[in-house]
Amino acid sequence: MTSYKLSNCSTGRVFEDSGWLLTDPFYEKPSLIRSIYEVKQPNFKDEKSGFYRFADWLPICRELGGSSSPITYKANMLGESLGLSNLWVTFNGYWPERGARMSTCSFKETEAYSVCGRMGSAQKGVMVVASAGNTARAFAKVCSDNDIPLLLVVPEENCDALWFSSEIASCVKLISTPRGSDYFDAIDLAAKICMSEMFYEEGGAKNVARRDGMGTTVLSAASAIGEIPEYYFQSIGSGTGTIAAWEANLRLIEDGRYGDRKMVLLPSQNYPFTPMYDAWRAGSRALLPFDDNLEREKALKIKAKVLSNRRPPYSIPGGLYDALKDTGGDIEIVDNMELEAACRTFEEIEGIDIHPAAGVALAGMMKSIESGKAGKDSLLMLNITGGGEKRFKKENRIHFLKPSLILNNDRDLKEIIRSAESLF
Repeated sequence: MTSYKLSNCSTGRVFEDSGWLLTDPFYEKPSLIRSIYEVKQPNFKDEKSGFYRFADWLPICRELGGSSSPITYKANMLGESLGLSNLWVTFNGYWPERGARMSTCSFKETEAYSVCGRMGSAQKGVMVVASAGNTARAFAKVCSDNDIPLLLVVPEENCDALWFSSEIASCVKLISTPRGSDYFDAIDLAAKICMSEMFYEEGGAKNVARRDGMGTTVLSAASAIGEIPEYYFQSIGSGTGTIAAWEANLRLIEDGRYGDRKMVLLPSQNYPFTPMYDAWRAGSRALLPFDDNLEREKALKIKAKVLSNRRPPYSIPGGLYDALKDTGGDIEIVDNMELEAACRTFEEIEGIDIHPAAGVALAGMMKSIESGKAGKDSLLMLNITGGGEKRFKKENRIHFLKPSLILNNDRDLKEIIRSAESLF
């Protein structure tokens, strides 16, 4: 449906997408790949088209029903309370009065509708998605609604995030890593499961459909504002959403209708889990050495549990380090008390609840303003990556997806694979 090619972020080599490529098949070193669209000035449809209003810049071969688009509005009340004259919020979640109708209340729906739209009819096997919570909820909904076989791998500590307004179809199964484990443990277990021919990895940050889906937040903002924002704020766990924002920005510059500026990227991490912040402060492309057990403990302490990736795409060519360098960006850190205060501020002023991760983004923006990294009269884009959950749960009967299995990573590989295969 969409005409595009792929490009190696390290070498610039351009090649055809043969179906589900996550890397350049002729390049042995780690590197992200990027979509290059034939249409340089896309036609952004109206919001009745849902998420697929941005289809011209999505690597898809089909459109699925039930999607909702990110909604951008000028946040006059919030801006006035913070002394900001030009604050725009891109809201991803459930807020019917604003036209936001993501039933999982998270911008992870932009990933799921894009990735599953990339999936052609010839795709065989079971897709595997590792998640800290919100991503799993989004993929479970989209795959359940469209009869797509899916295996989720989520830490047991995070299973309370797997709530839905209807029962999930049997084509979706859940395996959890045991209590005391974190998101990276889920990623590691998913990788082992994908050694079976029955399964294939969704790909995370390596999947261009995931990043281009998340990049629709910036497309929403640019189309609503009429120009590219000056500063961009978002919380980060893997940094994939901020990479996606950077890539969308570069496409908009090539488009030419929204100006030629590069947004200064100012993402935030939830303290004390701050591996990317630590590396960035040290001026290091590589993540700094750390003790896995200590980092796992830190990940369990943060309130924004979804921001807990111990192996993020920070160092890889085309990753977050490159994005920050290219845009003159920086990383903030926000503790649990600060994010909770930011969540209260948003709900009191704007009238809708937001997720802890979105609270991290708001608190990080406030810190950047206070330190002078961004001006009070600058054109600011705040990506609220999830919200309206309290409202949605109040209005709907909620169902939870329970794990079919709880598997420890240190089990025998054959036993892990056999256990996963038995679910399908």
